[in-house]
Amino acid sequence: MEELHASYILTDDGEQIYVHAVGEGTPLICCNGAGVSTFFWSYLVDHFKRDHRVILWDYRGHGRSSLPQDPPSADLSIERFASDLRLVIEALELAEPVILVGHSMGCQVILEYAARHPNEVRALVPMLGTYARPLDTLLDSPLSKPIFDLVKRTGIAMGKGGRRWFRPLVGAPWAFDLARRAGLVDRHYANRQDLEMYLDHLNQMDPEVLFRTIELIAEHDLTDRLPSIQVPTLVVAAENDLFTPMQCSEKMVELLPDAELFVLAQGSHAALVEHPETIHLRLERFFAEALQRPKD
Repeated sequence: MEELHASYILTDDGEQIYVHAVGEGTPLICCNGAGVSTFFWSYLVDHFKRDHRVILWDYRGHGRSSLPQDPPSADLSIERFASDLRLVIEALELAEPVILVGHSMGCQVILEYAARHPNEVRALVPMLGTYARPLDTLLDSPLSKPIFDLVKRTGIAMGKGGRRWFRPLVGAPWAFDLARRAGLVDRHYANRQDLEMYLDHLNQMDPEVLFRTIELIAEHDLTDRLPSIQVPTLVVAAENDLFTPMQCSEKMVELLPDAELFVLAQGSHAALVEHPETIHLRLERFFAEALQRPKD
């Protein structure tokens, strides 16, 4: 990638947020999922940097951003991430309304931002994620949240020893094959290298940051505020996404005043890197239509 801007932004509470931008044109800001860094957007960046200024950034505790001093009590909420996104936009001096694309947890971040700053957003693309309490619908099972709570309590009870059992699990050489067999990624289209970058990032990440992030996003709920977001929105869903059942995306489209649904007939929660060409073609059309519309 040709780097036009790569730096750190200091937040109001002393954290350093990593920001990377490439290309020129209408700003397109990508917001990651939990436990993911900027590498998941590589295909999108290569495709859209010709016509957009594509901006990537890491949440606090993720990727190249700083690690909070006390992860178990740190503010790693959607609200905090949306505030950090505001700082990114201000630091880059983006004068025109931006396009926000979010993957997984990033959907909550961009919707939270749009609810707060509707006049600063030109279009939204919530991709493979939900708008409310994601653990309640994870794997479409009522057991998902209780299991997470049990895993979190076990990890806390083990203290630093918890890191020793967590990291080998996500860094094991068989983790990718297990994810394919379990249907967590598409067994035909998932690329080992793409997913191993994700697993490597998880392996390097402080488990307490991940647990704290999931704990807080699990309580975030935008249901009552979605009808107020008057922004052109393309909701991207995948039929085989076990993390975000289809009904979450369908309900999001119902609640948003100006939204349409794009469904990938094949693909998992990692469809962003499994079916990039299909996604990019649809985004191109959506962006062209959204940018032609007058901004109120």
